[in-house]
This record gives sequence, C-alpha cells and structure tokens, in this order.
Amino acid sequence: MKKGFIGITMSILATAGVALGTLSCTDTDTTTPKDFTWEVDKFDDIRVLRYTVPDFESLPVEQKELIYYLGQAALWGRDITTDQNCKWNLAVRRTLEGIYTSWEGDRTSDEWCALEKYLKKVWFANGIHHHYSGDKFTPEFSQEYFAELYNATPDEALPLDAAPRAELLTVLNDVIFNPASYATRTNQRDGEDVVVTSAINFHEGLTQAEAEAYYASIQDPTDPRPISYGLNSKLVKENGKVVERTWYEGGMYGEAIKNITYWLEKAASVANPTQKKIIETLVDYYRSGNLRTFDAYNILWVEDTVSNVDFVNGFIETYNDPLGYKAGWESTVNFKNMEATTRTEIISENAQWFEDHAPINPAFRKAEVKGVSAKVITVAMLGGECYPATPIGINLPNADWIRKEYGSKSVTIDNITYAYGKAAEGNGFNEEFVLRAEDRERIKEFGRTGDNLHTDLHECLGHGSGQLAPGVKGDELKQYGSTLEEARADLFGLYFLGDPKMVELGLVPSFDVAKAQYAHYIMNGMMTQLARIEPGKTVEEAHMRNRKLIAEWCYEQGKADGVIEMVKENGKTYVVVNDFEALRDLFGKLLYEVQRIKSEGDFEACRDLVECYAVNIDPELHAEVLERYTALGIAPYSGFVNPTYELITEGDKVVDIKINYTEGYTKQMLRYSADYSTLPTLN
Repeated sequence: MKKGFIGITMSILATAGVALGTLSCTDTDTTTPKDFTWEVDKFDDIRVLRYTVPDFESLPVEQKELIYYLGQAALWGRDITTDQNCKWNLAVRRTLEGIYTSWEGDRTSDEWCALEKYLKKVWFANGIHHHYSGDKFTPEFSQEYFAELYNATPDEALPLDAAPRAELLTVLNDVIFNPASYATRTNQRDGEDVVVTSAINFHEGLTQAEAEAYYASIQDPTDPRPISYGLNSKLVKENGKVVERTWYEGGMYGEAIKNITYWLEKAASVANPTQKKIIETLVDYYRSGNLRTFDAYNILWVEDTVSNVDFVNGFIETYNDPLGYKAGWESTVNFKNMEATTRTEIISENAQWFEDHAPINPAFRKAEVKGVSAKVITVAMLGGECYPATPIGINLPNADWIRKEYGSKSVTIDNITYAYGKAAEGNGFNEEFVLRAEDRERIKEFGRTGDNLHTDLHECLGHGSGQLAPGVKGDELKQYGSTLEEARADLFGLYFLGDPKMVELGLVPSFDVAKAQYAHYIMNGMMTQLARIEPGKTVEEAHMRNRKLIAEWCYEQGKADGVIEMVKENGKTYVVVNDFEALRDLFGKLLYEVQRIKSEGDFEACRDLVECYAVNIDPELHAEVLERYTALGIAPYSGFVNPTYELITEGDKVVDIKINYTEGYTKQMLRYSADYSTLPTLN
C-alpha cells in the first residue's frame, strides 16, 4: 500500500488559498530575489506560482552539477505521467499545442480564450482530468470551433502518428466533448467496476475481477519480502490472456526512460560514492524492469541519511490506481535545509517513544523502530506527478517490509510551504471562515509551526508507525486503502501534536500550537475544503476523503458533549472546536480503530467508515462555501513553474550553474513539450 504523498492541501497556507495579484519581496525578505513576483498565471480554479531555491548559490559546484543532472532526469518523465493519466492525453495535448502555436486567426475571441484556458488546464493536470478531483474537464469552446482550428492546422503540427487526420479528429471529438467518454480518471465509487470505469491508463480491455484474479495469481503469500507486484506495468488483455506491459528501457515508455537513465548516469558521474551506487542501482532497475532491483535501490536510498543533495525518481505512488498496485511516475530534486532540519531530527530520534505511546493495540505497534530519518528540504526541481502541483511532504519507501527492516526517510519541503504562505498573505480567508478571534490569533501566531510539525509527524512517524498482523499482505483495503492510510498518518500527527512530549522536546511552546492546528483542521475537513469540489459532486480524492472522515467522525462522536459545534451567525456557518483536549482524545480513539482496520486488512469496516463519513456532501453547506470563497477571489488550487538552470563551463569543465526565475507558465510548458517529449502519441 502506498504511503507518503501528502497533498498540498495539508498545509494551512495552501488550504486557505491565495489572493489575486502579485506580491513583491521586501527588503527584509532575504529568501526572495529583488523584483520577484510569486504569481505567474491564473486561470479557472488554479493559480500558478514560482518558488525560490534559497542557498542554491552557496552550494559547492559539484552539488550544483548533481542537482542539474538529476533535474534533467526529472523533466524527462513528464510525458510518462501524461500518458499514464489517460491513453489519449498526449494526443489531446499535442493537438492543442499544434493549434496554439500555428493558428494565425483571431486570438481575442471568447472561444479562443476558452481553448487557451482548456490547454492550460491540460498542462496543469497532465491530462484531461482535474489534477485533484479526477473529473474530466468540460470545454467552454464548441466542437465546431475546435474542428475549424484543427482543419486549419498543418499536418506537421498534429500528432498523426496516433491516427490518420480525419480519424484523429473523430477520436478527439469523443474524448474532449463526450461527457461519458473517459469521464473519471480514477473511479472509487462503491459497487462499480472501478477498472472498467477509470480512465487511468493502467488497465485496458479487462474487468476489475480479471485484474484482481491476475494479481492474486502472481503473488506469493508466504514471501516475507514481497516485491511491489504490478507497480511498473500496464495490465492488458492479449489473445484472451491477461499480461503485463512493463515500463522499462526496453519496453513501454522506453524512449523516455532512456533519456532518464542518460541523465542519471551523468548524475552518477559527479555523485559521492554512496549516491553513485544508489543511482547506478536505479539505472539497473530502469534497464531491467526487475522489481527486486527496485527494492535494492530503495534500501540503498533509505540508508543514505548523510548526503546533502537527494532525489526521488521513479514509479512511486499508487494513489491513481483504483486497485492500489500501479504507480505514477514522479520526481523531485532537493537539498537539505540545515537549520530547519533540527526539528525533524528531534522527532526521528524519539521515534521509539512515539511508537510505544501510540494509542493503538500494542499488538500492532513496532517493537523496534528502525531507520527513521527525517529532514527539511529545499526543492530545486519538480517533475511528473509532482509538477506543477506538488506535495509539501514525502515519506518513502512504500514497501512495508522495507520500512520494517530498514526504516523510512521523510521530508518536509520548506520552500514550497514558504511560497504558499507568501502568496496567501492578506487574502481574508481566516477573517471569513474562522469565527472566534482567539482562534484567528492562534492560527496567525502558531499556524505555520503547527502545520509544519503536523507534516513532520505525519511523514516521519505516522506512515512508518504500526505493523500488519501475521498473514495480512497490505492490499486488502483496495480502493479505500489510500484514504485510510492518509487518515492513519494524519491522526498520528494530530494526536501527538497535542502531547506534552512536544513541549518537553522543545518543539512547541505550549498546547496552543495544537489548538491552532485542530481548529483549522476540523474547519477544513468539514467545510472549507468543499470549495475544491463542483456542485453535485461527491468527495473522491484520498486526502480530501481522509480529512472529511476524521472531522465528521469526531464531530459525530463528540456531538453530545459539544466538542465540535456548527454555529450559525449572521447567516453564515462556522465550525468551532469547544474542547480541544476532548478532541485530542477522539483523535486517539479513531486512530485505534483505523490502525486495527489496516493491520487486520478489514475491508468491510474500512468501506463502511469511508462511505459513511468521507464521501457525501451537504449541498446547502457546499453552496454556501462556494459562494463565500468566490467572494474572496481565492483560487482553491495552486501549483508551480520550475526555475531554469544554466551550466557555466570553461572548456569541458562545469565551473558554476546559474538559477533564473523569469520563465512564464505558457513558455515553460511549450518548452518542455518541445525539449522533453519523445514518446509515441499512443503507448
């Protein structure tokens, strides 16, 4: 079961959204270049931001060069992510880009602006489905207008390797304009065939029952160190037989993977001996597709807690697979924030204490916590599923047996949360949605501290805590597993954020930090995150389901005692926490049950918990939240463009690398499509 990708809405700053306009740096802001603007673009429900890379200039040139090569490898996975999200995504993107770059007609009409917005959304989501909800985009331009532009586009600007010109237009009309075709990227609705009804390009030509039967047939239930079955392949039916198309250099996605391995080898040539071996093992995996080699790479990677520069690269997280086996491609490149890492080191050094005091059945606690390391990082490049929308924390590797025997590595991405915070200053969110002045003051004073610590606890300890009961494989919870795992990590962080041990360790000054986090978390889970969902829809994304599950369960369980209250004032609804200590106790009780469900693989209990508390939305409350959000002018989603890097050489020697923050959103997307795109249109 996957772990460790904590969505951007985990952050108080991110969840609060960002105000319109730009924010220039001040003379006292030493992390931001002069004349810097955070906002790059805004369209639909999305705001595109920049992030800075503090202290990059002061790194040794060898580390800068390593970051550059790893960054190039990160960019070569973009087409893989796009194709994974839906088999027609590359055809749609390349067609729209061909139209966009070649059209010589009117670029001011409403329909042209609608087409441009649609293309920007496709870029942002790496496909035709919303990056968070998974719902297919509805075009605001007509099919006739699209045909007009398509017919005016020269052959060389269209992806005719996918289909002849007329046939391609027919397919694209269906994919783009037919609401029933490829309607949902990942369907998790109870009672439906989630394989057949999901547009994700992980299975083709088979049913959920056939896929589950295949996975069951290839697994060895007696293996104490199982590979991550199905992680790096597409499942298809050929001549009536279910087979895997493996993603490796000699197979599916091979053209992109060859470029990834090229740059990884360049990185290995300048890496320290420890990282050289790590990177070379990753290259071996990409060239063989062997998941045993992937495990070997993960073990080497998690044991490297010394190197300043670090990275994630590969098929990692299985959130988008409705059955929880197949992984999307992602990459980040980063280096350690030395000062901020102090707090995560304190947490990881006390990992055994937290495990021993977790409010769960002692049978499900780890007797010995191994290899837990955590750090705060500065990200330097984002790629694949981490771009443009990015996590603010990562905990890897995902294999339960590796985590148990070798440990896990956790990171909190400081410069991303900083960018969210700077962009959100003065947007009026807390004034609109937080009723009590004392809660607003606590959030203002302790919000970022609580948010960062919750992320640290979630990633460093939450995902790595607990253990499975004997005989439980970890895949029993199927489409509900992602939600439950995120709830488990969130509850762990919430519970311990309010523990006196946090004061004892010097991580917080008082329980007020937990109060700030609790007030915002419950309000977000029950109410304000609904701004991200279209009217009439249910909650589908795992992180959103997790937060709603926790908040709604605690509200119901504490209702008789008034622990959480829904208050109406001046015609507006507010969520108020009245008893923070009692709420912490409820977090502990729910964690006890959530850990039991995971450890025992109790699918029925998991389904009941998620379906009861995490899915359905009160339409009246939903409409109110949307109205109030709209009045604030807040974009509920944000993502980022990457900086650009320039090699400075003297002869064949790299003497420096310069960083630049001026590239715009459209320019970057078109450049990436031109420079990092070698996959066939259909794979």
